[in-house]
Amino acid sequence: MVPFCFARFGTRIAPVGVVNRTSTWDEERQSLLGKRISELGLQIRGSRVERLVDELYKELAARSISFRPPVYLSDQWGCPDGTPIIGVPFYLVDERLEKLEEEMSGAVEDDAEAMRYMRHECGHAINYAFHLYERADWRRIFGSFDRPYRERYRADPFSRAHVRHILAWYAQKHPDEDFAETFAVWLTPALDWRSEYADWPALEKLDYVDRVMAEIKELAPEVAAPTEDDLPVESMNYTIAEHYDSSSESIPIGDARQFDADLKRIFASPSDAPSGMLAAEFIQRHYREVLVRLSYWTGEPPAVVRSLLEHLIVRARVLALRVSGLEAATLVELTAFGTAVVMNYRHTQSLGRTSRASAENQSDEAGA
Repeated sequence: MVPFCFARFGTRIAPVGVVNRTSTWDEERQSLLGKRISELGLQIRGSRVERLVDELYKELAARSISFRPPVYLSDQWGCPDGTPIIGVPFYLVDERLEKLEEEMSGAVEDDAEAMRYMRHECGHAINYAFHLYERADWRRIFGSFDRPYRERYRADPFSRAHVRHILAWYAQKHPDEDFAETFAVWLTPALDWRSEYADWPALEKLDYVDRVMAEIKELAPEVAAPTEDDLPVESMNYTIAEHYDSSSESIPIGDARQFDADLKRIFASPSDAPSGMLAAEFIQRHYREVLVRLSYWTGEPPAVVRSLLEHLIVRARVLALRVSGLEAATLVELTAFGTAVVMNYRHTQSLGRTSRASAENQSDEAGA
């Protein structure tokens, strides 16, 4: 077993002195945004992440797996460049940072979601630690590890050749992700995966993981500590504001009137619904709900969805549109419209309508 020491990854965040206790959240928020992440003294020990790591190690022990992938704080979930270590978002060790993340991204992982990510990244770590991707039987089951890795990919929601674990049919992204997702399902406590995936081609992948884990369960290769290239928090020498600015991406709206016609179909004019709620106010009221759901189901970063919603609010205000009819029906239509726009952007990197020929080509690619 590889010994894991939380202390090496930082010192405890200062509980007092950094921000005046009487400060309002707005003041505290601004103070946090201006601080360098490397200077916050963030650490895993004593935090929520320590509890999640303990849970992961218990799940591995329950499967008699000796290897314990080291866990460290970084900018996001991930196993860097084939290295068998697990990076966890830095904000998960501090309640103030979690609150800030929720404001910026719409939501923060609860324990159940965080454990899904933890199991997924553990699958990557085990794949890399034992170089499973180099095995001929691994390539036969999952495909070539050397296949180009694309951030945006076309998924088949009807596929039964892949397990379902985290958002956006992630197992279909790349063979490496397929293995990580399959491992995560296999590791999940109290999940009867043989019954869950009975008669699915994905069951062959789960059986493969089951066999290979039995082979390597007593092995525990040594793993080096994270280096500066792995971006531990100690190397994140930029402010929290810069962290969020660097991860921002927006939908390219060339003409402010791009979606005016669509908004007029979803909402009503002042003359048609003089007593209706202002459309801009309606979108703002449901902002967080729509942001989280669109980002979750489309797999696009919250910043992309946020840029669309902010634009719709501005245009709804300019057009003085109002809600007409049932609020629930309007919310469904707004969400459906937003999903269509984001998915079109996801697959075409533009906001133009897809031609029949292009749609047919994309269908052929999906079936290939």
